[in-house]
Amino acid sequence: MAERILIVDDEIDMLELLELVITDRTDYEVVTTNNPLEVTELLKQQPFDLLITDLRMPDVDGIELIERVKQVDDQLPFIIITAYGTIESAVEAMRKGAFDYITKPFRQEQILLTIDKVMKWRRLQKENIALKAELERIKRGGDA
Repeated sequence: MAERILIVDDEIDMLELLELVITDRTDYEVVTTNNPLEVTELLKQQPFDLLITDLRMPDVDGIELIERVKQVDDQLPFIIITAYGTIESAVEAMRKGAFDYITKPFRQEQILLTIDKVMKWRRLQKENIALKAELERIKRGGDA
């Protein structure tokens, strides 16, 4: 099963650009939405391996979206992208657990490299969870 990336941005052009760059240069499946209010429902319908979200959006900003997402999947890594980057918003994003904070405009290589790092980390995270579960099963005498 292909790893999935969910991209949230109120700008359709940015969604299309990111989807094109990612699907053209990687094997990841990309789902996009310009409505941050539907993200938690999308997360309940299917698992994702990465969330990329804009910082400034109407109705729900990127930081508030992350707080909502953590209620559904507290292990989902996320990247914040923004055209309005400030040190304060970057610090806040990192405090909330952002894997990275990227300012627009960004180079394609930059976003692809960051995605690659996140996905490698995510695979290790999943492997660690599976190994811990196996260890617990063995401790309980599950294979005896």
